[in-house]
Amino acid sequence: MSSSVKSNTDSYPEGADVAGSVDEAIASRRSVRAFLPTPVPRALIEQILEVSARAPSGTNMQPWKVYVTTGEKQRALSQVIVDAFDRGEKGHGRSWKYYPDEFFEPYKTRRRTVGWGMYGAIGIERGETEKMKAQRARNYMFFDAPVGIIFAIDERLEIGSWLDYGMFMQNIMVSARGHGLHTCPQAAFSDYHKIIRRHLGIPDDHVVICGMSIGYADENAPVNKFVTERASVEEFTTFIED
Repeated sequence: MSSSVKSNTDSYPEGADVAGSVDEAIASRRSVRAFLPTPVPRALIEQILEVSARAPSGTNMQPWKVYVTTGEKQRALSQVIVDAFDRGEKGHGRSWKYYPDEFFEPYKTRRRTVGWGMYGAIGIERGETEKMKAQRARNYMFFDAPVGIIFAIDERLEIGSWLDYGMFMQNIMVSARGHGLHTCPQAAFSDYHKIIRRHLGIPDDHVVICGMSIGYADENAPVNKFVTERASVEEFTTFIED
């Protein structure tokens, strides 16, 4: 595909509100958990990935390895993971930790708030473990999104490259919003990395980081009515000024 990426603001029409457009894409991004079946053209996914690869990385290493799944291949991958999940398999053990062994404040409260807020939006009450399990299984179906992405990284790379990877993934989510799409990054996929490796041909020396659903949001789905809150700038920022 020929490059259509605008490399700097000089490429935009005179008077275009570039900053406003970017801010709107960031502010309107949310983790969507119900998608429409509307197809997303491969050319659009390629364009999003192309512009997202402008993310900074230490010495321009560009550590990302991306596997895009659609159609029957995606559904087959999802089904085998869901089957393993339904059988009670706990996954295959991550080689990395996402969360601490014990949560502490303020993170503990934030985690509980978002969890119960989402479950409440879809009518799941405390103690309804089977309903919770069914909702978790929806992760592995990419929430019915037409495009599912799996991200991997060479295991020899260090934490700096993982930080770079996060900027790359954020670019994908923001770029997708600019094209009217929504996304949901999903660490849950890394729990079943052996299945994913087998189906997608990911080398054994690459770590499966996470997945991501991409598509058009089903705005009528109750789960998508839930919007998370964010801490104020005053809560997480210290200004050192004269």
